[in-house]
Formats: sequence, C-alpha cells, structure tokens
Amino acid sequence: MTKRQWKNIKEWTKFALAIACVIVFIVFFIFNLWSPLKKSVDVVVPRGVSVSGISNYLYNNHIIKSKDLFYFSIKLNGGKIQAGEYDIPRGAGVWTIASMLAHGRVATTTVTIPEGFTIIQTKNMLKKLPYLNGDVDCDKSVPVCNLQDGDIFPDTYRVARGTSRLAVLDLAHKKMESVKNSFSKSKIPSPLKNWNEVLILASIVQKETPLKREMPIVASVYLNRLRTDMKLQACPTVVYALTRGEGDMHGEPLLSGHLKLVSPYNTYINKGLPPKPIANVGTDAIRAVLNPSLTNYLYFVADGRGGHHFSHDYSEHQKYHEEWRVIKKELNK
Repeated sequence: MTKRQWKNIKEWTKFALAIACVIVFIVFFIFNLWSPLKKSVDVVVPRGVSVSGISNYLYNNHIIKSKDLFYFSIKLNGGKIQAGEYDIPRGAGVWTIASMLAHGRVATTTVTIPEGFTIIQTKNMLKKLPYLNGDVDCDKSVPVCNLQDGDIFPDTYRVARGTSRLAVLDLAHKKMESVKNSFSKSKIPSPLKNWNEVLILASIVQKETPLKREMPIVASVYLNRLRTDMKLQACPTVVYALTRGEGDMHGEPLLSGHLKLVSPYNTYINKGLPPKPIANVGTDAIRAVLNPSLTNYLYFVADGRGGHHFSHDYSEHQKYHEEWRVIKKELNK
C-alpha cells in the first residue's frame, strides 16, 4: 500500500468517524435533549392504559414532541409501561420519559412516624399528608384496621406517591413484627413476664424521656418500683387515659386533680403496668427495658435542661422536685 493510499484511508476514516459522531449527537439530541418541558410535571399513569393512550396524553399536554419516538423508545425498553405517579423533570427527553414509565421509576415520598406517637396521632398525621391516598379507617375485621398502640414501628418510610394510608400503616406494622423477631432471643428482666410487658414499659420510657442515654436509667426506676410493689406513678399513663388514647394534651398542663382519674391506665391509682402500651416505641426504648441500668433509683424529676434528676430516697427527690417547681414557675412566666 502506497503512502497516498494510506493517507486516503486515514482521511476517510476520520470523515466516517465525524459522520458517526454527528449521527450519535443527533440521535442523543432527539431522544434526550429535544424536550418541550420548561418545568417538571406530574403524570399519573392509570392501570390498564395502553402505550398509544399514554402517548397521546403526553403529546397533547406538550410533554413529548413525538408520539412515534415515544412509542419506539418504549419498545426498546421492553414494550410495556407501568401504572403509577411520575415526576417528570424539566427538560426530560422522550427516552428519559419512556425509560421511567417502562421501568416503573415512580415518584416517591417519605413518611416519618415519630417515636412515641400513638395510633391516633399517627392516623391524624397520615390524613394530612398530600401524596397519600385513601382513609385510615376501615372494617375492624381487617388486621390493619385493628391496630393498637405498640403494633407499629416508628420510622421513616419511602413509598410511591399515591400509596394508600392503610398500606403505610401495614408497612409500619410489618416492620414492628420484624423488630419483635430481632429481640426474640433477648432475656426479659424480672419482674416482666413477656414481650407485651416489655412493650408496655418501653412505651412509658419512650414518653418519659427523649434522651437515649437516660432511657436505661428510667427503665431501671420503673423496674425497681415493680420489684418493690410500688406504684409506677408515670404521668404519661395519666395523659393517655385523660386524652382517650391520643397521648397529647396540646399544651394544656397536667394538674394534680388529673392524677385521680379512674382508669386502668392511671398508674397513680393502680399498681403494676397499664393493660397495654401507651405509645409506639423505637428500638432505643426497647433496648433500655431489656438492658436497664443497674441502679437503686426509685424517683426522678425533670431538671429543666431536657434531662432528669434521679434519686433513691424520697427526701432527695423532694429537694429536686422543689427545684423543678421553681424552674417551671419561671418557664410559665
């Protein structure tokens, strides 16, 4: 091969590569950059809708520029679309949109159930979330509609937009069952007898303190009281009874008269644990009950700094209690 022939081959190769690059760019532009979308849009794909049906919808609403290109892109992505709600980003091309619909990359939302929330509080919260569907109540014969406090696990759940509120509750219930299984081999401290009693005490601990470091100490106080046949005298149990299971006073103070409320949940007038959990608990509260601190504390009161003072005799407790009265009086001002 002569030098001239070799030179010609190199020039034609460069030319062919240039043409190929232009073609690739044009294809890339048409499928990915050629978009009428100036802002993101929500698209709901109903169950059973055809590719041509959704293609017409997207074209008529100026979401894609070509129905044929969309149909071709769907074919290259498996030929089917999945129902759901989609968040189509600004500037998305026909290939991006087709890929999202073909692979079910639906829009999602997060639902956070705080630790210590009751079932009533959780349902009220779910009702207010805009990206969920359906009611929170149904026939009590359905398990998810018969949930009680202690049955769901407080956590952050990522779900598809449009998920039913009952499905979120069911998801939290299944997570709680999984958590329960993870603690199945843990030794239950005396005088607690079973998992239900662990959950009951954990729910009281959960409501008494938000501090992870304090939870084992609070658990030890209540276990010490149970062992010495003292009343638990836990204010959250009175709040639970007073609010009929909601567990929130909405800023109203708990008064001394409330402590006389006749209820099986009032641990100021009844010895032992209340009949059921008074809130839904996280793993920290459960671990605190299963692995309590080794203390001889029988009393605790708020210290005004977000924590508590603990004491083993009543005179010391009274001193801390008086300090808290002064702090609370100042706070109320």
